[in-house]
Amino acid sequence: MDIKNNQLKDVQPIRSKQQLEDMKWALKRHCSDRDYLLFLLGINTGLRVGDLLRLKVSDLKNKKRVSIQEGKTKKPRTINISNIYEEVQEYIKTVQSTWLFPSRKGTQAITPTQAYRQLNKAADFAGVEHVGTHTMRKTFGYWFYKQTKDVAKLQMILNHSHPEITLTYIGITEEEIEEDLQNFVL
Repeated sequence: MDIKNNQLKDVQPIRSKQQLEDMKWALKRHCSDRDYLLFLLGINTGLRVGDLLRLKVSDLKNKKRVSIQEGKTKKPRTINISNIYEEVQEYIKTVQSTWLFPSRKGTQAITPTQAYRQLNKAADFAGVEHVGTHTMRKTFGYWFYKQTKDVAKLQMILNHSHPEITLTYIGITEEEIEEDLQNFVL
């Protein structure tokens, strides 16, 4: 069995605002500013962890919009970080590396495995289950959909080929659809 794919299927978005706040607190308290900012950027942009870890300080310094080429799809993507701009800039002042998320060992960025470990460490403290590196992207998608109900736009942002893939990816379940239908009245 492919462990990586199995973890991806078990990984869930964080569906509770309180759990989101608990994760942020745990990352700040029990991990590092680097890990907190990785999470913050992940849940606010929907970038894959590989794309986040390739970011350099120069990519974000004094910028509210950043254009990147996604690693998996090779498609261009512009991300808007104006909603977290101040936090990003404050963090950048503390970074002593060209990489936005530098490893403490050597001169490279942290690996996806290290990001996974730190997210799970924080999740244990925060009492959040089913966390992996895709949790950040799924959480972005879940909350974007909850706020906008625009699956077509989210599908474009996440570069998915079909709306059903997007809804499944962000964990919109039959139960949630049924709940929405129960509350729907004309």
